[in-house]
Formats: sequence, structure tokens, C-alpha cells
Amino acid sequence: MGLGTIFTESTIAKYARAMRAAPPEVVFNQRLLLSAVLYATSGIPITWDQGSSSVIPSLPGFQQHFGISSGTNPKAISHFVSLVYIGCGVGAGLSFFVNDRIGRLWSFRLYVTIWIIGQMIATAAPNLSALYAARIVSGLGIGPLTVLGTMAIVEIAPSEMRGLLASWFSVAMLMSLTVSCFCVYGVYSLAVNRLQYQIVWFSPCVFMLICIIASFFLCESPRWLFVRGRDAEAIQTLVELRGLPEEHPRVRSEIEEIQASISKEIGLTGEESNSFVAIVKETFTVPSNLRRVQQALISYALAQLSGANSVTSYLVPILSFMGLGGDTRRSLFLSGMYSMAKFFFTIIASFFFIDALGRRKSLFTGITIQMISDIYIGVYIKFRQQDNVTEDASHAAIAAIFCHGFGYAVGLLILPYVFGAELWPNRIRSFGSALSQMFHWLFFYGVNSGTPSMLSSMNNWGAFLFFAGWCFVALIYVALMVPEIAGLSMEEIDDVFKGPWFNAYKRAKKPSTVMVEVAEPNGLRRLSSSIAPEQKPKLHSESDG
Repeated sequence: MGLGTIFTESTIAKYARAMRAAPPEVVFNQRLLLSAVLYATSGIPITWDQGSSSVIPSLPGFQQHFGISSGTNPKAISHFVSLVYIGCGVGAGLSFFVNDRIGRLWSFRLYVTIWIIGQMIATAAPNLSALYAARIVSGLGIGPLTVLGTMAIVEIAPSEMRGLLASWFSVAMLMSLTVSCFCVYGVYSLAVNRLQYQIVWFSPCVFMLICIIASFFLCESPRWLFVRGRDAEAIQTLVELRGLPEEHPRVRSEIEEIQASISKEIGLTGEESNSFVAIVKETFTVPSNLRRVQQALISYALAQLSGANSVTSYLVPILSFMGLGGDTRRSLFLSGMYSMAKFFFTIIASFFFIDALGRRKSLFTGITIQMISDIYIGVYIKFRQQDNVTEDASHAAIAAIFCHGFGYAVGLLILPYVFGAELWPNRIRSFGSALSQMFHWLFFYGVNSGTPSMLSSMNNWGAFLFFAGWCFVALIYVALMVPEIAGLSMEEIDDVFKGPWFNAYKRAKKPSTVMVEVAEPNGLRRLSSSIAPEQKPKLHSESDG
């Protein structure tokens, strides 16, 4: 194979061909892109909270008003940081009862409003008890937003760029994390009073209020409209999102696929009802759906056990026992720079890895980088405790921290959120996303709360080897059980989840992305991806389930 062939047949070249083959009205559709941006802003509240709450206790105004600080009240600070995740878990679980009843847009408006109320209570909190209550209220808005964001994006996105658009949620998260850290760094120079921390909590509310107003001009999810039986409205919305007339073969094909998928999902359980019992039954009694539950929950658990969020939440003390910290101002600055680096890493991942390289290869790449970084950091801390490190080793330790963030951005940051939204069938997508996010945030709470004790009990360095061990487990899990779904339509994904659990790699072949018209047995015609014989995933009959 010549050098030119290697480039022309690479996954990047195939990705570029897919974008060129798609109608420009689809790729450059203003309504689609703006709606995706709106839903992506659902990721802003959670990382604004993560970025600010980890460093706000360093502000003299906060310490003066609430009477606590990181150095003298670690338990109170731990409660302040972690309580929001209890609200996140509860809110995410309850979101199922809202998402499918009032729709994606009204759910977005409701959850942002709840979060703003929590922020306002925190801003005016007279004491620590009121602040703790505000943290839980904020979490009740944040958790459902993490359910809604990618779920709504994958429901409106064309298959060629579904992963790209869904990863915008993660880009928004990391942008928010960066801005929040530098916001705290900026207010540190203000006079010592309550305004120092109040600015940090109030300022993002203004932006999110603008997003609520903008939502009245953007598109609802056509798949949700089909599920609710509002077919005419769903078709009109899909026409707007694709920029093509209803008679266009691509639009007609997508309509038929969605309707056929919903009918098939009802047929598996024999229940057309959208009641809670019917949805739970469909989720846990259909084998392919049960496998989706396993896939989503384990993906989120591995993301936390890899240590990435522990490093972000406790970056300042980690830098301190690595001998790389400094005074408060330097610590705030380093937190901001680390968050900025993760933001750019996420942009690189979203525009290069997630669809171009594929889900599995992105996971392999990111997890391997994380594992190597964890091992180096753990070994460095061990030798530093023995006063046996060189200046070059210290510089490499700083690089390892940033490499760790890059590996997480490429692998276990974006992909659980993308998987957690795009792998669910239409009827149970809201319930599945709510279930997985509820697990995610409660698990996050446990890991986040336990990290200080783990660092202490494992002499700091052992914790990073613990994280590295879980990265190795993640590599094995991905190799055996994570299918490749890049380039497949939402309706085609169902076939990938049929068959034995431990041979997903055999069905993890990325299809070619040239769209062709295919005749169906019932006489209908639809657009489908053209797949080379050696690439085409094996499809199973219903009895394979």
C-alpha cells in the first residue's frame, strides 16, 4: 500500500468524504447548529460549579463571611464542594418524569431556572446552613441539564456529525470550567467582602437567562415529537433541521426510519404506553436495552475511577504535595491554566478524534495516555517523598498532569457523555439517560468525597497507581465490550447491541460514509451508508438477543 493510499483510506479521509457527500443544507444548517449550541450550554452550570467551588474557599471574602477555609475546616469545605452532587443525582433521576412530558426545550428552561434559583440562594446565603441548602437546589437543576444536553443534541443531529455535535456539550463544559477558574482568580484582587464570591455565583446566571430567551427561537427534538404522536409537527421540525423539503429522499428515509424504530420498540414489549412501568419494563427486559444500561453505567464509573475528576477537584493540594504549588494567587492561576488546557484538549478531541478516529480508537488512545500519566505521577511522588527527584523530573511531572488532562479529554470525558445519549432507542432515551446520569453523579459524589481519605491512606502516590490500575481495566473493557457506532444512524445502532456481550469488537467496524439509496423488502426506499464487505457490521436476528 502506497503512502497516498494510506492517507486516502484513513479514517480522517473517510470522515472528510462523509461531510462532503452530505448535502450542504444539512451540514451548514443554521437552525441545526444554533439548536445544538443551545443544548450544549446545558454543560455550563456543572463545570462552572466544579471550577469555582474548588477554589472559592480560598477567597478571603468567603472565609470571612462563612467562617471556614480550606486549611482549617476541611470537613466543612468537603461538604460545600460535594453536596451539589447529591442534588445532581436526585435531579437527574427525577428528570425522566419531566423530559418526555414537556419536551426538550421546556425541560431546558425549567432546569436552568432551578439552577439560577440555587445560585441566587447561595449569593444571598446568610450562613453555612443556607449555603448547603443552596448547593442542593443548584444540583437539582444541574443534574437534569447533564441528562438533557447530549440527549437533545443526538436527537436532532444527522448521523455524519452526531458525535461532533454531541461533543460540543463537553466543549461547553470545559470552556465554563476555564472561565470560572479565571473568574475566581480575577475577583481575588477585589476588596475583601461578600462581593468577591457573589460575582462568581451571579455572573453565569445572566448568560443562562439569555439562553432561555434564545430557546424560544430554536428547534424541539423531532424524535420526541414522533414519540408523543405529534407527527406533523415532527416532520416540519425535521425539515427545518435538515434544510431539505419533506419530499427529499434523505428526509423521507429519516422519517421512515424513526417511525419504524418506534413501532419496533413498541412491538418488543407489546405496550404502546409511555408510562413509567412500561418504560422500565422495556429497559430491563429487552436484552439489547439491558446491555445499554450496563454500557452506560460502566462507562461513567470508569471515567471517575480513572482519577481525572479527582485531579481537577483537588489540583491545588495535589500540586502542593508534588512540590509544584505556591501561594493562593499562584494556585488559582495554575488551576485556571489547567482548565484552559483541558478546554483546548476537548476542542481537539471533538474536531478530530470523536468521529474521525472513531469511538473505540479514541478510548484506547485517551485511556492509555491517562494510565501512563497516572503511573508517572505516582512514581514521582514516591521518589519525591524520599527527596530523590531532579529538576527535570519535576518538569516532567507538570507535563504529566497536563498529559493526564489530554488523555481524559480524548477518551473518558467525551465518550461516556456521547455513549450515554446516542446508544438509547427513542422510547427509552430519556429514562436511560436519566438513569445513567443519576448513577454518574451519585458515584461522582462518592469518589469525590473519598479522594482526600484515599490520598492520605495511600501516602498520596498509591492513589495514582490505583487510578492507573482502573485505566488498565478500562482498556480491557473497551477491547471486549464497547462497539463502534460512529457513522451509524440512531436507528441502526440497535443492531450493534444484539448478540453476546463479550464480542462487541467483532461488530465494531466503522461503516463507510457514502450515502446510497437502498430498496427495502416492503417496497420503500431509504438512504443508507455504503459499507465495504469487510467493514459491514454483522446484523443479528431478533432471536440473537
